Amino acid sequence: MAAGKGCCSALSRCIFEYETPKVLVIQSKAVGTIHRLIQASIVGYVIGYVCVIQRGYQDTDSVISSVTTKVKGNALAKIPDVGVQAWDVADYIIPSQAENSFFVLTNLIVTQNQTQSTCAELPSPSTICTSDSNCTAGFSNVHGNGIQTGKCMDYSDTVKTCEVKAWCPLEIDTNLPEPAVLADAEEFTVLIKNSIQYPKFNVNKRNILPHVNSSYLKHCTFNRLTDPNCPIFRFRDIVAEAHEDFQDMAVHGGVIGILIDWSCNLDMPENKCVPKYSFRRLDNKYTDNNVAPGYNFRFARYYKDCDDIDKRTLIKGYGIRFDVIVFGTAGKFNMVPTLVNIGAGLSFLSLVSAVCDWVTFTFLKKRNYYSKHKYIHLDESDDTEGTMYGTE
Repeated sequence: MAAGKGCCSALSRCIFEYETPKVLVIQSKAVGTIHRLIQASIVGYVIGYVCVIQRGYQDTDSVISSVTTKVKGNALAKIPDVGVQAWDVADYIIPSQAENSFFVLTNLIVTQNQTQSTCAELPSPSTICTSDSNCTAGFSNVHGNGIQTGKCMDYSDTVKTCEVKAWCPLEIDTNLPEPAVLADAEEFTVLIKNSIQYPKFNVNKRNILPHVNSSYLKHCTFNRLTDPNCPIFRFRDIVAEAHEDFQDMAVHGGVIGILIDWSCNLDMPENKCVPKYSFRRLDNKYTDNNVAPGYNFRFARYYKDCDDIDKRTLIKGYGIRFDVIVFGTAGKFNMVPTLVNIGAGLSFLSLVSAVCDWVTFTFLKKRNYYSKHKYIHLDESDDTEGTMYGTE
């Protein structure tokens, strides 16, 4: 019964107790130094990092962008089994329009005069045969070139393969031209027109800056030192800025990123908000397993001959795809984020007392003495000043 009464009494005291901070001034060089250093660090964090580096006093908005491109250039291309041809932009830009990217054909394998007919499949472990029983009519191999007819036929004097219904003659893509057929494409240029908006701040900009006129555009080419604001880029310079060699890349193809950074501080004059260009290769050139390197795809050009027979020219094209990537954030002064970020930063000041109390009551020689004066329990039934916890 006594134990129960004691528990109820302790619970009652716990519920109806109230704690109020007590200021205890301690003359200690160690604790005083730690106190001021932590305060200075927090104030430095708020001013230096939150306000200056992160611009915590600004409201922000993300960029909305549109991109169009126009490529120019002409070149002579010597194509194996075809001859020398003049190529212009309609020949080597495939497709003619794409979203935020464009592809430039630099190398190709051409298979001419294909017709819908039957022919021997290219030799492989799954297509080599000795008799018709090795071939299945209607069978299609995803790595093959057509539909098997069920017949075994001569591919050469020494090899037989299954006959297929396909566009014949079949493409043989093992002999890729080196150097690239369109090696002169490194001198081609592209005009990039980029318009951006920051709708929250009603800001509209374009990468063709106000001081740029038609006369300047006819003669300028982007150069990081002499013409950093010119929106016309030479392919050789783009690839070089990405630390690659155009002639090497043109053989197998690849992917280059053209990065346009529109990060702006709108508290500064508007003419300071200009695009910053950078370039990098996006496909991984240096892999442990370099199977299927570069970038290529097939397309065909269809026509009818004089006998009204459908024919096509199959082209396996290798080239460089340029992806235009636009990003950026704009910031402008606003009182709300300023107060929120400063308040959040200064809230760390509440940790100063906790750290200093921990040092004082844990490591100092007079920690028991300080603890005795720090924590006091007042009993209203006693008119004395109070009973102190702890002893020296």
